[in-house]
Amino acid sequence: MQFNQEITFITDGGDNVRELPQFLSPRSEHILDWFHITMKITVIKQMAKSVMGKDFVGFEKEVDSMKWFLWHGNTFKALGILDSLDFDLAVFEEDKNTERHKLWKTVDEFSEYINTNSPFIPDYSERYNHREAVSSAVAESAVNEIISRRMAKKQQMRWTQKGAHQLLQVRTKTLNNELRDSFERWYPKMAANKRENLLLAA
Repeated sequence: MQFNQEITFITDGGDNVRELPQFLSPRSEHILDWFHITMKITVIKQMAKSVMGKDFVGFEKEVDSMKWFLWHGNTFKALGILDSLDFDLAVFEEDKNTERHKLWKTVDEFSEYINTNSPFIPDYSERYNHREAVSSAVAESAVNEIISRRMAKKQQMRWTQKGAHQLLQVRTKTLNNELRDSFERWYPKMAANKRENLLLAA
């Protein structure tokens, strides 16, 4: 990585990584991962569905509206809706150890999360339309499905650290469309066969 290289970091917005991109590269761009935003919103909706009864429909519409504003990078409008929801749910603040109190706390924490990370929330829709990354979901799924599950102690067949590392190298090269190039370096005959086939096709 060059010191003046332009890099985009996509993070979960946690306290321990918020300033890291700027430290690693002054010219870097830091984006809050859309994957983590949607996960948190999904949790809020699931919690609300189980405790709000007939009031859930109106609550869900507000949450969906807030999500739409976040997708389009309008944190001001999104935070306005979150403040309103937080205010409505604040009646459950003192109602300790109940599902409604947990819902209020989750919405309150999400509002703080968005407010703190608002400088790193772009117009995701614009980035998506320009085929720019908005999420680390591909990497998250690789970690969860391929590594975490197979490294867990409860699994009968587990990856060794060396095996997991080698698998990640293959996965990374596949995602970056570099796997064939690596094979051609390792096996020169493969590259020669490719050139021969191209000449025959021409």
